[in-house]
Amino acid sequence: MAVSVEAIRKNVEAKSQFIPRLRESIGQVIVGQEYMIDRFILGLLSNGHVLIEGVPGLAKTTAVKALSQALDCDCSRLQFTPDLLPADLIGTQIYSPKDSSFSIKKGPIFSNIILADEINRAPAKVQSALLESMQERQVTIGDETFKLDSPFMVLATQNPIEQEGTYPLPEAQVDRFMFKLNVSYPSRSDERAIMDRVDILHDTEIQAVVTRDEIIEAREIVNQIYIDEKAKDYIVDLVQATRHPEAFGLDLGHLIEYGASPRATLYLQQAAKAMAFMQGEGNVFPNDIKQVAMDILRHRVIVSYEAEAEEVTSEDIVRKILDSVPVP
Repeated sequence: MAVSVEAIRKNVEAKSQFIPRLRESIGQVIVGQEYMIDRFILGLLSNGHVLIEGVPGLAKTTAVKALSQALDCDCSRLQFTPDLLPADLIGTQIYSPKDSSFSIKKGPIFSNIILADEINRAPAKVQSALLESMQERQVTIGDETFKLDSPFMVLATQNPIEQEGTYPLPEAQVDRFMFKLNVSYPSRSDERAIMDRVDILHDTEIQAVVTRDEIIEAREIVNQIYIDEKAKDYIVDLVQATRHPEAFGLDLGHLIEYGASPRATLYLQQAAKAMAFMQGEGNVFPNDIKQVAMDILRHRVIVSYEAEAEEVTSEDIVRKILDSVPVP
């Protein structure tokens, strides 16, 4: 197996050369926020979607735009508003009186990178229109189903502090996102650098530095990365601990209403492989799993009313699980 892992590692080194170029290209526009950018790349490599939450002005939308410009892929920006209709997203059938027939007009969802800006401002009917495309990578218009091109990735932003005119995402929708990121304020040095580097009056042009084929080839290598049986057991233990914490000696049962779904198990494995790829490794280490666990589990652990009363968040619970479940 050591020879096989070594061969995979060499493939990883050969196919991951675009990652520094991608980071550097995005860095022309975004100062700091390296964590957020790396999670975007992880989502791209692991075929997952990303939900980004943060107060206004933290460059969430700008970062997504910079990513889309650095990729030689189609990109659509969808500004979610309360009056948005599902047809505005996926497309619709148009009737032609001339020959008494219907034709399909495809919507902006038929793209590679989708920026769903302020996704929680659209009503549930529009949010639900995303479900099929995010999970099955297809769209149904009328009685016809259309496959979406690869890669397909939804990067959605939402504002956590405004409640008026917003519609909380249903659990089924939130669970479709591989990662949920909480974007924080920049450091003092980063904010000082922003003043020097960012020109509000003029947009910085970013050239595409990564092709669609490079992304698809990288994904194939990610799938080949070796993950040991003990690492798989560790992933399952982490997810099981969100449902049955008492089995792991954790007194958290009264704080958890619902634990993570089996989708979390699959996402943890895939994201850990992508993390190993980004670090130039041919196999998954337990630390790779721990690095991605918070962003995958924080929106899948639903806290109880008792936890809310005690001001215990899902992040507190996940952190306790990560600290307590034995690492192989």
